[in-house]
Amino acid sequence: MTTSPTTGPAPLGTPDAARRARVAVALVFGVHGAVGGTFVSRIPWIQHHLGLSPGQLGLALVMPAIGSSLAMPLAGRFVHRWGGRTAVRVLLSLCCLSVALPVLAPSLPVLCLALLAYGATAGMSDVAMNAQGVEIEQRLGRSIMSGLHGMWSAGGLVASGIGILAAHQSFDPRLQLAVAAVLLLALAQPVCAALPDLRAPEQAEEPPRFALPPRSSLVIGMVGFCAVFAEGASMDWSGVYLRDVTGASPTVAAAAYTAFALTMAAGRLAGDAVIRRVGAVRAARLSGAVATAGGLLVVSADRPALAIPGFALIGIGVAVVVPLAFAAAGRIGDNPSQAIAGVATVTYTSGLVAPAIVGGLAQASSLTVSFGVVTALSFALLLGAGALRRAEVRTAPTAAAASGTAPGGPGTRKPVVGEPSVREAVTRGSGPTTPAG
Repeated sequence: MTTSPTTGPAPLGTPDAARRARVAVALVFGVHGAVGGTFVSRIPWIQHHLGLSPGQLGLALVMPAIGSSLAMPLAGRFVHRWGGRTAVRVLLSLCCLSVALPVLAPSLPVLCLALLAYGATAGMSDVAMNAQGVEIEQRLGRSIMSGLHGMWSAGGLVASGIGILAAHQSFDPRLQLAVAAVLLLALAQPVCAALPDLRAPEQAEEPPRFALPPRSSLVIGMVGFCAVFAEGASMDWSGVYLRDVTGASPTVAAAAYTAFALTMAAGRLAGDAVIRRVGAVRAARLSGAVATAGGLLVVSADRPALAIPGFALIGIGVAVVVPLAFAAAGRIGDNPSQAIAGVATVTYTSGLVAPAIVGGLAQASSLTVSFGVVTALSFALLLGAGALRRAEVRTAPTAAAASGTAPGGPGTRKPVVGEPSVREAVTRGSGPTTPAG
């Protein structure tokens, strides 16, 4: 992406502009997470209101993942055509409004359609905001993606807490979600307006209307797939595991999800500091080791006091992997949103299949075996961490190229905020070898 010359001052041209851009994109992630947390908190009411069996509810809850998987490949074209800021504003606004639809559904078929629409808008806005985050990260010259995803987790936790409080006060969910949709929509407007207007290079080819994942993004996507599988299995099945395997009470069983969600949010908020210190690949390997240790603790647990720390370790372990996968995808080619859409499609497919696979294996054998598979996929993060090497934040080559010195040599300086990104410098080219036009 490059800066549009017709839409105001150059983004990230000063340290203050850089800070404003980082805060703005972090708040976008927080709003998006709050949309999800608002919906999740009212799933029990939807089930009771429509009289859905567990199987019918499970079918309905697959619809957001299907909607996201179908719609995310379209997001790259929107970002290319509208620019990053407008794409995020439009898609996030639609996402905020769509959260009010599921509680209005009078029947299961209508609920499925509402959740398809919700998933589609959530998925496309997810791609657009991650593309924006990757570009800002690259221009800042330091890792921020893990913290952005931490803001998403924090937004979800806050919104779900508000939803639980509203449910405890017997607040009508239809009114609650309508109010939440309007408030989130109103909050999204100034937040999105503060984003820099980053656009694709003029000579970049417009993506197809429906872009399949680029081959270069598939391996990165599979690493994300393993992390999201462990995340989805832990979120959906941790409470059941504690109840059925370790004999925990319902209250104690609920603590497993809380431990997982809190440690994952904390891990993401602190993850950027770790990535800056040890690098993306080492951070991913460390994450895989921690998640594997947590999985081993879970499968060997015979009491809640062992299983709960195990789920907490899984939360810490998977925290930075998906942000790193998006950061790596954003450094593929001239159109990061297309590669991010590909990685997101592969990665989030895991959320579609993980609950069913865990449940099927538990039905055929036991939940312990199911989480043995989760542990094996966590170990795969160790093996596949090298695919995230692209997520290493590199300094722009402008100074070295201008002075004729090798990187790291005496004439090398740190990049200045607002300089072209590495990909942009390569795209623009320089000197007599630059193609005409």
